[in-house]
Amino acid sequence: MNIMNTITIPKKIAKHDDVVTIPRKEYEALLGFKKIKEFFPTAVQKKALVSAEQRLRKGKTLSYHECAKKLGLIH
Repeated sequence: MNIMNTITIPKKIAKHDDVVTIPRKEYEALLGFKKIKEFFPTAVQKKALVSAEQRLRKGKTLSYHECAKKLGLIH
């Protein structure tokens, strides 16, 4: 025999669509994301990113081979 559990959601919460129901395994998987450290770039890193995005839009990019050569990884 299956017994169904009943829950009551307060109208205060339900009227704002603030309720989400998901299976426990999915919830636990979502909790795992809390362990991932978020990256907060410094002002210098933000400036470098803006500059890189501008070069990308202008088509000023390097191939993998060119980049590796400039970094001294290949000769």
